[in-house]
Amino acid sequence: MARRLPSQPPVLPGFSTIHVLGSGGFADVFLYEQNMPRRQVAVKVMLSEVVNDQVRQMFQAEANLMAQLSSHPSILTVYQASVSSDGRPYLVMELCSSSLSERYRRERIPVPEVLRIAVKIGSAIETAHRARVLHRDIKPSNILLTAYGHPVLSDFGIASTLSEADTHESVGLSIPWSAPEVLMDETSGSIASEVWSFAATVYSLLAGRSPFEIPGESNKSADLISRINRARPQLIGRSDVPPSLERVLAQAMSRKPENRPASVLELVRELQSIETELGVPQTPIEVAMDDWALATVSDLEDRTRVRGVGGVVATARGRRRRSASVIYAPVGTMMRQTAGDHNSRQKGQSSRQKGQNSETRPTERWRGMRALAWGLIVSAVLVIALGATATFVLIRANSDQIPLVTNIVATAGSGAIKFSWTDPGLTVDDSYQVTTGDGRSALQTSTDYFAQDAKAGDQVCITVAVNRQGKTGPPSAEKCLDFRG
Repeated sequence: MARRLPSQPPVLPGFSTIHVLGSGGFADVFLYEQNMPRRQVAVKVMLSEVVNDQVRQMFQAEANLMAQLSSHPSILTVYQASVSSDGRPYLVMELCSSSLSERYRRERIPVPEVLRIAVKIGSAIETAHRARVLHRDIKPSNILLTAYGHPVLSDFGIASTLSEADTHESVGLSIPWSAPEVLMDETSGSIASEVWSFAATVYSLLAGRSPFEIPGESNKSADLISRINRARPQLIGRSDVPPSLERVLAQAMSRKPENRPASVLELVRELQSIETELGVPQTPIEVAMDDWALATVSDLEDRTRVRGVGGVVATARGRRRRSASVIYAPVGTMMRQTAGDHNSRQKGQSSRQKGQNSETRPTERWRGMRALAWGLIVSAVLVIALGATATFVLIRANSDQIPLVTNIVATAGSGAIKFSWTDPGLTVDDSYQVTTGDGRSALQTSTDYFAQDAKAGDQVCITVAVNRQGKTGPPSAEKCLDFRG
């Protein structure tokens, strides 16, 4: 079948057309240069022949969904959405590369690199799910790369909320990465079907083909649907892929949804465990906190960070560390209060002296002794402050010991258990390794851990250790709490 020619790019105020980037069934994507601020952007423009009220609503829904989610570091950023002068809706998006969807077909991507991509994209999918949004088209070609090589999830064009997914409306399908229950029209999408599609996508990046595509045989749509419905994927066929990874992906592509991991987050944690098995650093999980928008004014800086949840790592954009000033700030406060008290006393003393005779005024010796006493107190406080500061600097400069996490506090809430602890003194590149009682572990920088996948009656236990430059320090004492649901 002949490919159609791309449509004419619309004239957009403030943008200059460069060339076409790609074409799809409902839209074309063009490279534009934005005049202010000057940068190159990708603009997705709907085809005029498919634009109707329903398509406009779908396009508006996509714009709103991506704007809602694109603050996530692994979801494509949307800058602007509008309608061109010729009536075609368009999206202005971050310019990214589609090279990954071509690369996995022609070369073997190293297993650690695939796992890193998978954890980041899985974090994006889990974040969408927590916002009650299903992507419904997870596949390798919808994973783009930023200019810095960071993978991002794109194309929420057929996404829906979890409540809307129950309506069984007709949607476009990417058959090789669609769950069997979606192909059989048992559902239009669910968290379980997204787990399947995510696992199939990770499989593809490793195998260089979709899970039910058999080289040298017929791979037409009917053939693929038949194989997917039997749910017996081929082995990946790489000696460097550990059997544990094969098992994890095969379970996530089980025919029965209830046999799959309960969430994308659960599957991502399994992938992190395989990273540890391979001896590579765990890729941080980045999932938004439900209470992110409830931060106080004093947490304004933290509101720009994605917070860790349930073994989930906050965004790898760094965190503000406590500086030495917090150690000697109380001393400085004491010094200011002391000096203020001394000045107040002097002022009060002068006032009293104006109305008193020479018989009731203190002697010069007494005043001199008081002045000397206050001077000694101020000097002593200053010496203590300087000594404490010097000691702290020396300890920080000379100690190679990894700090120990202590005093973990567990609090049962609605549908989750929150574990929290005090920062024992992490440096910029440190993180916490949280290990649950069943042996799963994950890295994070937040001092909060939320256990949300437990069932009523379960006892949830964790230990926390500091990971510094790939080395894990001594674990904390185990903290446990019964989960009551």
